[in-house]
Amino acid sequence: MFSNFDAISVGDVRTLSKHIGEEDVQRFVDMTGDNNPLHVDRDYAETTPFKDIVVHGMLGASFISTVIGTKLPGPGALWVSQNMEFRKPVRLGDDLVIACTVLKKHDRDRLLELETTITNQNDEIILSGHAKVKVLATKVQASPVAPVAAKVAIVTGGAGGIGGAISRRLSADGYAVVVTYARSRDRADRLVAELQAAGGKALAVQGDASRAGVGEAVVKACVNAFGGVSVLVNNASPAIGPKPLTAVEWSDVQKHLDVQLRGAFEISTACFAHMSAAGFGRIVNITSQVVESNPTPGWTAYSVAKSALAALSRQMAAEYGPLGVTVNSIAPGMTETALIGDISEKMQLMIARQTPLRRLSTPEDVAAAVAFLASDEAAYINGHSLSVNGGSSM
Repeated sequence: MFSNFDAISVGDVRTLSKHIGEEDVQRFVDMTGDNNPLHVDRDYAETTPFKDIVVHGMLGASFISTVIGTKLPGPGALWVSQNMEFRKPVRLGDDLVIACTVLKKHDRDRLLELETTITNQNDEIILSGHAKVKVLATKVQASPVAPVAAKVAIVTGGAGGIGGAISRRLSADGYAVVVTYARSRDRADRLVAELQAAGGKALAVQGDASRAGVGEAVVKACVNAFGGVSVLVNNASPAIGPKPLTAVEWSDVQKHLDVQLRGAFEISTACFAHMSAAGFGRIVNITSQVVESNPTPGWTAYSVAKSALAALSRQMAAEYGPLGVTVNSIAPGMTETALIGDISEKMQLMIARQTPLRRLSTPEDVAAAVAFLASDEAAYINGHSLSVNGGSSM
């Protein structure tokens, strides 16, 4: 039996031998309803020029399908056309040989042209014809089992409000967590001690995302400590620092771009080198609702950087995906952290009332979304932006 189209050659022949008895004719009548007395009534057949029962021509021809479907080309064959000439009648008790021979092969269309013949025990040609058969290509099923990868996560800005919640959730899910910080070493150390006290593995690494080369150093420390990296969460962000556009200087924009765009780019690139080698990785970028909803006056620098990070996420998703690394982003709405400390309580209450769920998001809401995107359940989600905002933008 041919295992694939490439194994078939012009001149290949496959045959089938078949003895035709009364039971074959009766099964054909039962299946087709063709009870023509020429085929089933001997008294009637004796009054015809044939003088005896003649077997249905298509009964013999049906065995061509048997050869095509089981022998040449075999499984995956689609019989698309057939012309035939019935040259002699088939009689009860005949021994037939059904043969298919490859005449031509069309590689581009995976199509075979076959000579089809049926001969009897006297080497008389009963049927001759020409068939076309397409050989279907079966789809290769992707393995549902992800490559085994070390459960190690890096969370940039991991000691902050959202970062801390993400670090706790991933640690609870069994990840060794590397918490990066720019200046708040005490807070990072306290979080690491908390995670370790709960039975987790954690490490605090100083890594100011705005400085060139920091990403590679953080990943190196992670790999040295835990043997690899499978999840990266780009969460680090400077304070929003709201200013009217007329007061914004490029340095304000650059500060955000250095942390949220360049920082994410450099550490993602360093992680990808390890993830692609393992054939597995998850990168989750924390963007913002401001990317997808109406602009917030005064948030120009923050919004520009988050929008750039969202664009980078899609680009990485397209180019990293073929090597087993998914890249998605999470766009939180206004979240109860120190990052919104410059927003008045009145404004926060108003935004909460305008949200269908009537509250602001919490760091734990965002952490739950990160945990999902890092899990095996999200294995086929790539290039997606997941809004975590209670429905405030739809």
